[in-house]
Amino acid sequence: MSSMSPQPKIFACKQSQDLGKAIAHAFGVSLGNVITSTYSDGEFQPSFEESVRGSRVFLIGSTFPNSDHLMEMLLMLDAAKRASARHITAVLPYFGWARQDRKDKPRVPIAAKLVAKMLETAGATRIITMDLHADQIQGFFEKPVDHLFASTIFLPYLKSLNLDNLTIASPDMGGSKRAYAYSKALSSDVVICYKQRAKAGVIEHMELIGDVSGKNVVLVDDMVDTAGTLTKAADLMIERGAISVRAICTHPILSGKAYDRLEQSNLESLIVTDSIPLRQESAKITVLSCANLFADVMLRVHENQSISSNFIM
Repeated sequence: MSSMSPQPKIFACKQSQDLGKAIAHAFGVSLGNVITSTYSDGEFQPSFEESVRGSRVFLIGSTFPNSDHLMEMLLMLDAAKRASARHITAVLPYFGWARQDRKDKPRVPIAAKLVAKMLETAGATRIITMDLHADQIQGFFEKPVDHLFASTIFLPYLKSLNLDNLTIASPDMGGSKRAYAYSKALSSDVVICYKQRAKAGVIEHMELIGDVSGKNVVLVDDMVDTAGTLTKAADLMIERGAISVRAICTHPILSGKAYDRLEQSNLESLIVTDSIPLRQESAKITVLSCANLFADVMLRVHENQSISSNFIM
């Protein structure tokens, strides 16, 4: 009787096709073909155009809104499960709905937990994701979660800039742990912005804890949505005597007036990954691909090897 390891097959959701192709290329296989039929009312049905029976299937798709992206991932997981795939890994470069990870006021959902349960119910036997909004979200899953850090990609790039008087900054209190990890790796200082929000997406007041005069500042965050916090923090840094301000954000959601804000801001550049495709080009945005990182981890998962060497911090 054959004890061959299952054959790896990689498929991508519509919103992550480009990243999926890059990951498959780095992995050393061609991206599998998925055909999506769409009904006139908008309902859709993905279909694998090759057998996945007994295979190790990797499904790549970031679940940023709208909710069709999450729904497509769930349908593909279910299709793989019903087609008798042996292992089904949901690869979510960006895990959406993660900001709702606790009840911060009465009568609200915990969407991150709900999404975790839905992914498992649909058929995921493993999750691979990067820079979750809160590390504890891993605990919402019963299945194994491989949580990758984009610092693996960003730190070599930052070092290549050879910035003097480098200071790492966190745009809010919640990101102070991440900023400290970067500062430790780069042997630099840390400053923290303290912000009070009037409501979601609207900042009432911002204050700086630490000194940035004569420093090249790099703001570090897990995501950039409306870019309100980042641009306000950059303005505050320049006002307090910083030489330059750059920002590193793993997930470029960039909704609403984010692109306009970036263009008009004091930010010299915004460095992001391709976990979410950009809606438009911008001279201020530098994109570093996370394809090699995911391909390497997926290969190690497939060969049952340790992935801990992929964690710089």
